[in-house]
Amino acid sequence: MNISLPRQLVVCIAVLLVPLCAHVMADTPATGQYQVTKTIPIGLSGKWDYATLDAQGQNLYVTRGKHTIVVDTASGKVVADIPGGKGLHGVALVPDVGHGFITDGKGAAVIVFDLKTNAVLGTISGADDADGIIYDPATAHVFVSCGDSSELLPIAANVDPTSGQPDAAIDLGGKPEFLASDAQGKIFVCIADMNQIAVVDAKAMKVIAKYSTLPGETPTGLSIDRDKGRLFIGCRNQKLIVMDAKDGSIVSDLPIGKGVDATAFHAGDALASCADGTLTVARETSPGKFEVAQTLDTAPGARTMAVDSQTGTIYLPTADMIATTNPDGTMGKPKAVPGTFKIIVVSESAK
Repeated sequence: MNISLPRQLVVCIAVLLVPLCAHVMADTPATGQYQVTKTIPIGLSGKWDYATLDAQGQNLYVTRGKHTIVVDTASGKVVADIPGGKGLHGVALVPDVGHGFITDGKGAAVIVFDLKTNAVLGTISGADDADGIIYDPATAHVFVSCGDSSELLPIAANVDPTSGQPDAAIDLGGKPEFLASDAQGKIFVCIADMNQIAVVDAKAMKVIAKYSTLPGETPTGLSIDRDKGRLFIGCRNQKLIVMDAKDGSIVSDLPIGKGVDATAFHAGDALASCADGTLTVARETSPGKFEVAQTLDTAPGARTMAVDSQTGTIYLPTADMIATTNPDGTMGKPKAVPGTFKIIVVSESAK
């Protein structure tokens, strides 16, 4: 059935709807979507952990158990292989002094290398299970989370690689995972076994507060929006917690995949990479309200990532995975197929 309305009434309705439509469009955020754009085959066998990208987005550093590879993101080629270590985890880069730092958890040490030549310059004694590592520009120190010793280890960025020592360790009272700096003198650390974020005064070198991550449990991944003072915490009970860095209040609680190991924040997007092969993208849709904007299938095992700060391109290391069975017949932890290590590259479409 067709209903014809008088022309005058149609025009009147249109005029009334214009302001309403303009208001809706103004309040609706842009919705750029992410997609897997390519896969960089690397090969080689061995474990992997954190990925770190230099400021130019050119060199991607990935620890591989007992050595660290450097991948040229443009060519996809391995341009350097930094030797040394017994069980490597993370890399921090300090261009101001021309040094890079690699945590060796099994060796209870931090390897120092030259950013130009990738040559190993020396080793700094650390603590058991040296794991996550970041550079804090406010104090010109790298900070290392040491899980088994429940400590945060500060190391001056200009430390002598052959004879230098770390500063006094900071007791965290629990097992730390990853960490983030506000670049103003505070370090935030995930305390996985206590469901907490430890707040460290990086100048006084002491813990000044502890925030609960509940309902998020076993926090592992951590990143920060320095402009708005928000922490993005990836928790192993499949939650992304958005926290106010000033007082620890929970801003939002969002669903993510299984096995999260890293979060990142770039250009308004909070990202969580998970071992189940998903990348969750969350956005603030109105002041203080976050929603999941996209859940992208990446690849099983792609639990850590590095994000290009200029382009937003995401690099996720992984390998082909096969299922395993425990002696009791239950499903075991997936195992990487030797020689299949690769980098999944994710890019965002125009917003």
